[in-house]
Amino acid sequence: MKHPELKQKFNEIFPAAQAPRLFCAPARVNLIGEHTDYNGGHVFPCALTFNTYVAAAKRTDGKIRLYSLNFEKTGLVEADINHLAHDPKQDWANYPLGVFWAMQRRGLSFDGGADLLFWGDVPLGAGLSSSASIELAAAVALNTLFGFGLPQTELAKIGQEAENKFVGMNCGIMDQFASAMGKKDHAILLDCNTLHYEYAPLDLQGVSILICNTNKPHNLIESKYNERRAQSEHALKQLQSKLDINALGELTEEAFEQNKELITDPVERKRAKHAVYENRRTLLAAQKLAQGDLEAFGKLMNASHISLRDDYEVTGKELDAMAEAAWQQEGVLGARMTGGGFGGCVVALVKNEHVENFKQNVARLYQAATGYRPDFYAASAGDGARELKD
Repeated sequence: MKHPELKQKFNEIFPAAQAPRLFCAPARVNLIGEHTDYNGGHVFPCALTFNTYVAAAKRTDGKIRLYSLNFEKTGLVEADINHLAHDPKQDWANYPLGVFWAMQRRGLSFDGGADLLFWGDVPLGAGLSSSASIELAAAVALNTLFGFGLPQTELAKIGQEAENKFVGMNCGIMDQFASAMGKKDHAILLDCNTLHYEYAPLDLQGVSILICNTNKPHNLIESKYNERRAQSEHALKQLQSKLDINALGELTEEAFEQNKELITDPVERKRAKHAVYENRRTLLAAQKLAQGDLEAFGKLMNASHISLRDDYEVTGKELDAMAEAAWQQEGVLGARMTGGGFGGCVVALVKNEHVENFKQNVARLYQAATGYRPDFYAASAGDGARELKD
């Protein structure tokens, strides 16, 4: 949808509103470093060129009106700026309403409500974090319209708080940070413990990043995601009985192996092992990319998937079938699940000359194994949340 079309739709849905301004925020794909963000480790995502767009205008009263062209069955959602509460009937609108709420919790004062019309080309339910892109689109719109002047990193934290405390999904900071801070043709190496970050050029030398959508729907709030976080936190507490650490991401593999018996539950021990080893894999992968060693990067991706399958147990039949089909193909450097798991996508590094064969072969093998027909997207790294000028 072109920008003028979105503005025209806005005027149809909100006929008496002020002239809207346009904003957008991207989805993300995580190349490596999964379930490490809330464990105080490193992640290595890039923002994508799939975006959530929002046309937004201030109101003089305290009413918030929200409409999504992707969820038209929900219809127009209305709320009062002074009485915000999560309601399942509000469906997708809980994400932007959570952003209003999180901003208020920071002491920011709205001198009126707002009308917001959303539309996105992010594949929904694919594990590319459409929710974070909705939150950051709302955040950058409100930050601009109401003149709050918050830095992008603060908008990321607001998006995370909206998802954690308003929506009820106990995610880490990665998705919102990648959506806020994305940079064209770069990945972001982010230390989720400190929020220190570095941009890493994505110089892929004739290799494509392919996102392979299992088309297995997933809902992380109702899944085992929050359970995995609780298991990791309990394992950390047991390690803290002896070790002076604040997060699993602070441990080396050696320190973990020397102290793992402190974790009495064997399942929780596996969860902690994944968090520690995946963090180290992520740091090594960023080094290998900087050195131009894409073969080594790909092998680390494969090891990441195996750890997510065996130690963290968040893959499931569909993601495993997709990764295994990818591993068999000529020209594939590496493939792994990306996102929270339990459905969603696999990300693969594929030499350009093998991309078409890869898609055909993986589609055939995957569909035979699961009954689902997959989709494939070529990923490009794009910029973060921003206002769009005509």
